[in-house]
Amino acid sequence: MSLKRLGGAPVGLTVPALVALTFLIVPVVAVVLRVPWSTFLSDISSSGARDSLRLSVVTSLIAAGLCLLFGVPLAWILARVVFPGRSLVRALVTLPLVLPPVVGGVALLLALGRRGLVGQWLDLWFGLTIPFTQTAVVLAQTFVALPFLVISVEGAFRASDERYDDAAATLGASRWHTFRRVTLPLALPGIVSGAVLSWARALGEFGATITFAGNFPGTTRTMPIEVYLALNSDPDAAIALSMILIAVSIGVLALLRERWLTGLST
Repeated sequence: MSLKRLGGAPVGLTVPALVALTFLIVPVVAVVLRVPWSTFLSDISSSGARDSLRLSVVTSLIAAGLCLLFGVPLAWILARVVFPGRSLVRALVTLPLVLPPVVGGVALLLALGRRGLVGQWLDLWFGLTIPFTQTAVVLAQTFVALPFLVISVEGAFRASDERYDDAAATLGASRWHTFRRVTLPLALPGIVSGAVLSWARALGEFGATITFAGNFPGTTRTMPIEVYLALNSDPDAAIALSMILIAVSIGVLALLRERWLTGLST
């Protein structure tokens, strides 16, 4: 007999479910209730807030673009190509999801710093110094956001029927033409959801950014860093700026309806 016929979920499941839901909702509600609406516009329109918001939007959009450019091909390979070590590659791709962001920033420093594994050669050969620049902000955001796109798009590629690809190949279409005209359109919902999720994750990135890019006003101080600093000097401004990020997150969730998120569970 189904739970609906029994009159609903059992108490043993309902109570902990409500506790979990309350735990997730109450902090957000607390922020909304504490927003200083009388000074809200002045708080979010200060020069520091404007610069941080503009920097966050620009860099996160670039990071999302990089995620699309490199993440979609990687997702296709993980979904459609069988090769030794594919499980290991998939695990490495998802590592930033569970890696503490500060550790990610340290790893980027060790890789791309002036004495890093790759950074030393960039400095020696091209005179490029990446850490503590806007480029570092973009790379830090891309590092933490890329797995969101890859997971979503890989799920979309796996969900699409490969028989359409086979049919296109039978008709003489090249692999690249099939990818552009058949595979990509079928996976478009997953690609859109992955792009938006990766952009939202990049917009909210803090730990890897402050470790790898630092905190320079107008250059590397993103919105989350501005919130953190304002919390110590002007809590009302921190709450107002937090409300902006919450509103953006809610907007993302509104756009990504349940059907857009199916790729994450595949």
